[in-house]
Amino acid sequence: MYLPHLELVDPRFRSLVLMNCHLECLWTGGRWLEGPAWFAAGRYLVFSDIPNNRMMRYDDTDGSVSVFRAPSNHSNGNPVDRQGRLVTCEHLTRCVTRTEHNGSLAILAHSYKGLRFNSPNDVVVSEDGAIWFTDPTYGIDGDYEGTKAESQIGKSLLFRLDPKNDEPEALANDFVQPNGLAFSPDGHTLYVSDTGATHEETGPKHIRRFEVLKGGVKGGEVFVECSLGLFDGFRLDSLGNLWTSSGEGVQCFSPEGRLLGKISIPEVVSNVCFGGEKRNRLFICGTTSLYATYLNVSGY
Repeated sequence: MYLPHLELVDPRFRSLVLMNCHLECLWTGGRWLEGPAWFAAGRYLVFSDIPNNRMMRYDDTDGSVSVFRAPSNHSNGNPVDRQGRLVTCEHLTRCVTRTEHNGSLAILAHSYKGLRFNSPNDVVVSEDGAIWFTDPTYGIDGDYEGTKAESQIGKSLLFRLDPKNDEPEALANDFVQPNGLAFSPDGHTLYVSDTGATHEETGPKHIRRFEVLKGGVKGGEVFVECSLGLFDGFRLDSLGNLWTSSGEGVQCFSPEGRLLGKISIPEVVSNVCFGGEKRNRLFICGTTSLYATYLNVSGY
């Protein structure tokens, strides 16, 4: 028998979850939580509270939550790179930054062909150290998650910043609002969500799949469509299953795009990440609260 927060859609979901493991609410008090990033060496999670202009820190050793950085320039996405440094998308500065080991901030990317970014949203780091990020307009659409401004680029693009170059490369220009992104465990596939339905009545609300080439991508076919709400941020487990936010909480899709099951969350979910000692704990950013549950599979 499954706990109330678990919904089995495909029999394969049974082997991915723990039927005796509850959903935990670790902290509440935010306005719109985003960008969870796990620091294994310190056993803590950093996540953004965008409208409150701060980054929070959940300490897994004692369950405490404290302010990691404030102001945070309305930070959003926050992965950890291969050297254990925090990479951050900032709405207010419209930059991608990195927190160095000594705590200082380095600006990695701030413009494209002399034009300011819209508001970098989510970011991942590939095995070669390249920074891949999306640039929708959410941070310049109003003054709640950034500062209202006109788009200088005029489009919302997917970018890649090679560690050997200063100028980012635009990889795809056919998005309405590119949002979350993540690599498959082998690094050969890049998934990117498009939440364009927030701006166009019949706009996209799906995740696309790209083949990763040396320094770029090709393809971009729709992988899955969202049945309720929007797909925002997501991560993949070691088996290639995709765990994504949605209007129903968290949905899990197989590598073939079949819905396997759902984790019900009592508020809209923005993003997830794997953490814990064995990377088998799924941290979930709800609208105002941080949740977690243990799984029977690990993130890669």
